[in-house]
Amino acid sequence: MTDVTDGTDKADGRNMRDEADRTGGTDEANGTGVARETGGSLVREAHERGIATLTLDSPANRNALSAPLVAGLGAALARCADDPGVRAVLLTHTGNTFCAGADLKAPPDPEAFVALMRTVVELRKPVVARVTGHVRAGGLGLLAACDIAVAGPDSSYAFTEARLGLAPAVISMPVLPRMDPRAASRYYLTGERFDAAEAARTGLVTLAVATDDGIDAALEPVLDGLRRSSPEGLAASKALVTATVSETFDRWSKELTARSASLFASAEAREGVTAFLERRDPAWVL
Repeated sequence: MTDVTDGTDKADGRNMRDEADRTGGTDEANGTGVARETGGSLVREAHERGIATLTLDSPANRNALSAPLVAGLGAALARCADDPGVRAVLLTHTGNTFCAGADLKAPPDPEAFVALMRTVVELRKPVVARVTGHVRAGGLGLLAACDIAVAGPDSSYAFTEARLGLAPAVISMPVLPRMDPRAASRYYLTGERFDAAEAARTGLVTLAVATDDGIDAALEPVLDGLRRSSPEGLAASKALVTATVSETFDRWSKELTARSASLFASAEAREGVTAFLERRDPAWVL
């Protein structure tokens, strides 16, 4: 899988390990009432009034997509799918990073990550992302797979793969049907970091809010609307709006997974990833 991290953000000139955690995740759907919490150490699960909140909780690697986290999130989503008491899923995170991309030290199988994104897209229940931190590379695939995404002002976004000699291959399946094509061209090619307002303008997220304190207020009407909708009505409506994304997975999954593996095995990728881990510029930087 080409969407990688080791918990740092060398590709855009920042070391995310040096950033203090400014935000914490929430276990509750809207900050009120008593939640029921279950789940493993990397993905915490809580339930309240039909909303299952899944919190990515792997601070040691900035919620990177390690094999255990991918497996844990997939298992949590499967439980939500089978639970008639769950009307929708709220996906959030602890710390100041939503997801830093794939973990170089414990990477998931590429097919497992593709399956996870597809699970989010094709789950018969809406998945809403609550983002108050950074999102990089493979994390953007997970974000784009969600049906609705609300982002706070401290969140930031970057497709850093080209700077590592790679490409945003498999994550293109949920990203490109959602995102403005001109914006995708710019940010895929340059690896620039952009903010929540730009992510909303380009279609990568649904709504950017002015303050982190306002994110739960912005989510209230969204979650209320989901609670008021019937399970079958939600499933049928979601199938309509995700049809193009699902068709993209049908058409491109095998090819893009193979392309990802090929890129990762290239000489440029070896240099890019090595430079990234050594916190230096790769040889091609002018």
